[in-house]
Amino acid sequence: MGRRWAPGICAVALIWLAAAAAGDSDPDELERAYPIVEPDYGHTKLRLSQQGLEAIRRIENPIAVVGVIGPYRSGKSFLLNQLLSLSCDKGFGVGHMRDTKTKGIWIWGTPVEMDVDGTKVSVLYLDTEGFESVGKSNVYDDRIFALATVLSSVLIYNLPETVREADISRLSFAVDIAEEFYGRVKGGDIAFEPAKLLWLIQRDFLQGKSVQQMVNEALQRVPNDSGDKYIDEVNQIRDSLAIMGNNSTAFSLPQPHLQRTKLCEMDDKELDPLYVRRREELKQVVGSIIKPKFVQGKTLNGKEFVSFLEQILEALNKGEIPSTGSLVEIFNKAILERCLNVYKEKMDGLGLPVPVDKLQKIHEVANDQARMLFNKQHFGKHHAGQSFVKLDEEITKKLPSSQ
Repeated sequence: MGRRWAPGICAVALIWLAAAAAGDSDPDELERAYPIVEPDYGHTKLRLSQQGLEAIRRIENPIAVVGVIGPYRSGKSFLLNQLLSLSCDKGFGVGHMRDTKTKGIWIWGTPVEMDVDGTKVSVLYLDTEGFESVGKSNVYDDRIFALATVLSSVLIYNLPETVREADISRLSFAVDIAEEFYGRVKGGDIAFEPAKLLWLIQRDFLQGKSVQQMVNEALQRVPNDSGDKYIDEVNQIRDSLAIMGNNSTAFSLPQPHLQRTKLCEMDDKELDPLYVRRREELKQVVGSIIKPKFVQGKTLNGKEFVSFLEQILEALNKGEIPSTGSLVEIFNKAILERCLNVYKEKMDGLGLPVPVDKLQKIHEVANDQARMLFNKQHFGKHHAGQSFVKLDEEITKKLPSSQ
């Protein structure tokens, strides 16, 4: 089936009813941006913001997320307001407009209701703190980037003018995530679907090239005769992005007006007509690639999405730097429990005491069944080793004695 935007009045009415049921006396409170993740005191790690999580918990439909990432002061918040048809004074805080810029990750409190292949989906729009700003560590930027990558269904990479090598380097975590889980998706087993990556290049002239050609050229390997380690790492990211090309697209958007600091004071009649046309086309592109977020083979409602967010944030804050391996462990936790139950049920059928040789034989059969199940269902192409070790340790603990 096709995709269509559900009537706005119905969507708002449903939100208001949910707010009333939750005891919120002012439904208009949902018509604003909420923080869901904020920086800690040292601006190195992330912490949850209950205010925003409550807005998400109300949602009963499957959730999809459109996230926007990009450099500091690159127009991410203004772009989100444009996608949501919101003015600057009502929508996400715009840097040159307000004293408080985006810190951490924020959502718009009223999801957009869409029909995706016959299923009503609630689409959350997500604004992120820009990277490369003063007073933050690179590790903090990486955590923001990683969290947006995992949460989003569509990840818009908002870049001014061109694609720099540093912009490609920042996708290393997104590439790791996609490589860990992408094979399962291609095989038809949608246990976790990586975000669709949309390269959004904001520039007026492409010098005869399409924006897709510009991105493709940026993703071509750079000669590295000197054996520079950094260039080698970025080239590996380029190779992976090229392989997963069908999971990304590129789009160009001209500047809305030369006077960028006055954009919030202008209506569509004052903006560049080409920009207005391309903005509407961008809305259609985003709408055409949105899918509900799949985790562990199922869609997530509001409460389930918040639970997923809590687990992912815990994993990203776990070490000194965010790691794909810690995320793989989170995804494999439930699968480990299922495998251990298979082993336990097989061993529980024994009537003790039994001869040692019989106990050993049944143990080997049960162990093989548990490992076969784990091999079939586990996440992680490169980082599942720790989960295998955990499975062996837990099986050893459950092995009964022959007496």
